[in-house]
Amino acid sequence: MTNDRMALIELIEKGADTDLVREMLAFAADRMMEAEVHAVTGAAHGARDPERQVQRNGYRDRPWDTRAGRIDLEIPRLRKGSYFPSFLEPRRTAEKALTAVIQEAYVQGISTRSVDDLVKAMGASGISKSAVSRLIEEIDERVNAFLNRPIEGEWPYVWIDATYIKAREAGRILSTATIIAVGVNTDGRREVLGVATGPSEAETFWKGFLRSLADRGLRGVKLVIADDHKGLRAAAGKVFHATLQRCRVHWMRNALAHVTAQQRPAVIAMIKTIFAQDTAADAQSQWNSVADALRERAPKLADMMDDARDDVLAYTAFPKEHWPQISSTNPLERLNGEVKRRSNVVGIFPNDKAVVRLVGALMLEQNDEWAVSRRYMTLESLAPVSDNPLVKLPGVAA
Repeated sequence: MTNDRMALIELIEKGADTDLVREMLAFAADRMMEAEVHAVTGAAHGARDPERQVQRNGYRDRPWDTRAGRIDLEIPRLRKGSYFPSFLEPRRTAEKALTAVIQEAYVQGISTRSVDDLVKAMGASGISKSAVSRLIEEIDERVNAFLNRPIEGEWPYVWIDATYIKAREAGRILSTATIIAVGVNTDGRREVLGVATGPSEAETFWKGFLRSLADRGLRGVKLVIADDHKGLRAAAGKVFHATLQRCRVHWMRNALAHVTAQQRPAVIAMIKTIFAQDTAADAQSQWNSVADALRERAPKLADMMDDARDDVLAYTAFPKEHWPQISSTNPLERLNGEVKRRSNVVGIFPNDKAVVRLVGALMLEQNDEWAVSRRYMTLESLAPVSDNPLVKLPGVAA
């Protein structure tokens, strides 16, 4: 009787041993590995054989989670090449799938604290926070490639908006501004151009962010649509020589803070008459009329209107077909809503890098959706704001 059969009989005779199944699995796994390594090396373990193709080089430990419990495997190592047990290949595939699930869970807003419970719910033995962190960092390669890709063509309109997310910095919890830039090119296509974190009021931050976009190839910018961030106007002018359109929706909210609750319905109706005009001249004339009408009962609002007219009505200098899209940052509201929904689940991010990882992954998904959707603006309507307007060939004579 062979030694292998004797060992198997001894295991079977341990009928009362609660570890019987696990020991049998370990025994079978060990014999399978020895047989596979024999086939790879061309010789039995320890045997001097001229047919040997490669020398063995000890073992490496690897835990194997089974339904019978954890088995500590000793996987043979080779001096040249590598060996991995065939019976673990499905497990290797499962591990890859698990990695993908963890990454997707993170993008969907599940915090690293919750991922361990998620893994256990899938039937695995759990995963440490450090392991989760290592796995989710694999997203960085794709996200960074997306956020640093070259920007080609002309982009007459660029929307920029900030969402505030809590993150740790030097042991403190701070509300950091997460900036998203979206543009429309002269083909009428929307794309996410960049994501960054930083102080939204600092001109140096805005200048650095816009220059990073310019360094990647962003050009042809005519109008930057954003809220009234201090420093952005100057940065947009210096970097792109572009006009800043102050989001009229945000401006309206700020304006209503200067009147009482009883006055607001009437003031809203008056201001809406400005945005209902068909030409830039009519809009400016109506703006002045409304400001004058409010000067006595709401002097602070009237003064605010005098200062903000050119910024809020900047969109009227562009094609009328684009007014609904370029007069505010509303096209980014859904994006910001998704960012907030996912980030609220995470709660407090460990650092700014984690914020960019999550937001960048979301923007990558959104960019893919836009790539297969219809044009955001028509080619013909964009011709007047292009440095290289659309050239139409004459029709062929019949």
